[in-house]
Amino acid sequence: MAFTSYTFLGFLAVLFVLYYVLPKKCQWPLLLAGSLCFYAFSGWHYLIYILFTAFVIWLIARKIGALHQQEKAYLKENKASLDRESKKTYRNQMKRRRRRWLILSIVLALGLLAVLKYSDFLLGNVYSLLRLFGWAGEGAFLKFGVPLGISFYTMQAIGYIIDVNRGKYPPEKNALKFVLFVSFFPLLIQGPISRFDQLSETLYAEHHFEGRVFARGFYRVLWGYFKKLVIADRLFAAVTTIFGAPETYTGAYILVGLLLYAIQLYADFTGGIDITIGIAEAMGIRVAENFERPYFSRNITEYWRRWHMSLGEWFKDYVFYPISVAPAMLKLARNARAKLGEGFGKRLPVYTASVVTWFCTGIWHGASWNFIMWGMMNCLVIIISTELEPLYEKFQEKTHADTHLPYRIFQMIRTFLLIASLRTFDMYRGVGTAFAKFGSIFTGGNYGIFSDGSLLKIGLTVSDYLVVLAGCLIMLIVSICQEKARRMDDSLRDRLLDRPFILRWLVAAVLVVTIVIFGAYGIGYDASAFIYGQF
Repeated sequence: MAFTSYTFLGFLAVLFVLYYVLPKKCQWPLLLAGSLCFYAFSGWHYLIYILFTAFVIWLIARKIGALHQQEKAYLKENKASLDRESKKTYRNQMKRRRRRWLILSIVLALGLLAVLKYSDFLLGNVYSLLRLFGWAGEGAFLKFGVPLGISFYTMQAIGYIIDVNRGKYPPEKNALKFVLFVSFFPLLIQGPISRFDQLSETLYAEHHFEGRVFARGFYRVLWGYFKKLVIADRLFAAVTTIFGAPETYTGAYILVGLLLYAIQLYADFTGGIDITIGIAEAMGIRVAENFERPYFSRNITEYWRRWHMSLGEWFKDYVFYPISVAPAMLKLARNARAKLGEGFGKRLPVYTASVVTWFCTGIWHGASWNFIMWGMMNCLVIIISTELEPLYEKFQEKTHADTHLPYRIFQMIRTFLLIASLRTFDMYRGVGTAFAKFGSIFTGGNYGIFSDGSLLKIGLTVSDYLVVLAGCLIMLIVSICQEKARRMDDSLRDRLLDRPFILRWLVAAVLVVTIVIFGAYGIGYDASAFIYGQF
């Protein structure tokens, strides 16, 4: 059931009515039933996988929570008779028991994800390796269907049980409530990846209808549909035309394709997130933000703090930090400092953790080498930027360039172009093809396409270009206003809701009419294809 389908809009309307009409104690059970029905539209058999993950994580989290309670009770009862060393020994023993259960839960959850999503990728690489040694057979593939949003809900569940193991909060006692946390329907297609302690505060609470709260969510949903349907889906044809025929489109076409894809991906992903957060907000449920106007970033590190924030924070908390402070890593760093110098030894844990984190980030995006290379290239650029920071600081001290608006704009454009260039690996499955096509921007010519009408033959008309340009200008203006409002701890939607009734609903009507008239529809149109839905 796609967010942009009439079926979903009907489903949402019925759900909203029932949500506020039924007794308040029925709200979270209604959301659970609605979420499972929503998921079943992608295939009833896929419910088995999400329910398996949810119940396995819930059961083992309960076991880990019981071990926490057992440890506290034992230490309290024997406080007088245990010395410090005995307490330490007992705590370490209980920690090892909890860790075994934690590892089991992660193996089961990630194992299911790996089998369904990565088994054919692994088999393909094994067959390629065997052919290097003379094997001439035809390898078989498992060809599993990948359940909707499996990477998102698996990471959300794993983050929960790691937090329970760390003692951040006690495990949820109600199994059905936990299933709702894992399967809450707005988050399934493309996140955000939520933390249990944050989402549960409002997910299970009773909510009375409040016009202002509902309107805030409604406006955000409309804004998401505007970005998705008017801009992102309009560019779909041109992007697929250019990158779908690498033998035909080279040189300047690749530059155009990367720029259009940068706009399409941003409008598609942020549009989907706006719809997600807006739906939750209209029901009084708070969902973590996932974007903070990333194209205003002045370097790649800042960009990744602003883009897909929940994913970056997840990898930081559950992959990067555990690796960088692991005892084995700290021991390796000490040896490196002694033998290779203080500077190298200090950087080793950070850079090692960065490489592993970005490898995981790459393969999370897709089971193919181009995504792994994309992750590694991002890691390389970040490491190089970190190494060059002393030079940047000296430059800033001498010139004070960062205080001048033109230089800040230059930094934003530079970062945008760098990120757009790295996305070449998004668009071509072959790593060699990606390098070759990006290189053709500088060697392949074809720059006459900007004046000979060729850009009108890639699936876009003059009207399409004008609509996209107008849409981008509107997004830019809104983003600038949001950036200013953020510094003042304000909100554009709150400002709008403070205006007279007629103005508020005039804005809503204009957005609806714009979406209906300028939304990209037609033969072959697939509004279900949120780009991040594949993950």
